[in-house]
Amino acid sequence: MKSISIRKIQPGDNAAIAQVIRTVFEEEGYPRTGTAYADPQLASLYETYQAPKSLYFVVEMEGQIQGGGGIAPLDKGDTATCELQKMYFLPDVRGKGVGQQLIQQCLTAAVQLGYHHCYLETLPQMKAAQHVYQKMGFTYLDAPMGSTGHTSCPVWMIKSL
Repeated sequence: MKSISIRKIQPGDNAAIAQVIRTVFEEEGYPRTGTAYADPQLASLYETYQAPKSLYFVVEMEGQIQGGGGIAPLDKGDTATCELQKMYFLPDVRGKGVGQQLIQQCLTAAVQLGYHHCYLETLPQMKAAQHVYQKMGFTYLDAPMGSTGHTSCPVWMIKSL
C-alpha cells in the first residue's frame, strides 16, 4: 500500500492544492460558481490559513498532494463556531479512511482553538462525503449559517464539539 500522510500546509503547497480542488470540481462536474472553486483565496491557501484560529492540512501520497481540508472562523458567524472548509480528495485517496482522519484532526484542533461547534456546507451530489460527515457526528441543518458566499452549496451540517 502506498504511504499516505497528513500534514499542515506549507507555503510551497498553494499551486498543488488549488489544482487538486479544481480537478475534483472539473472531473465531477460540480458547479464552479458559488463554491470553493471560485473562492479568490484558492491560489493562496497557505496565507489564508495563517489567520487566527485557522489551519489547513494537506494529504500526501508518495510525496504528491492528493487532497486537503481545514478549519477557520465561520464568516459572519459566532466566535464559537468554525467552518470545515475546502475538503477535497483526488480519487487515489478516496475510500481509504483519509477523510475521517482529516476531519478528526480538524475537530481536535478546533477544540484546542476554543471552538464549540463545527459547521460545513456541501453539494447535494457529494453523497459519500455526507455519509462520512454523518459518521463523524455531523447533523443536517434546515438553513445556512454565516455568510460563506457558497450559494451553490445547499446542504448544511453542524457538529457540537
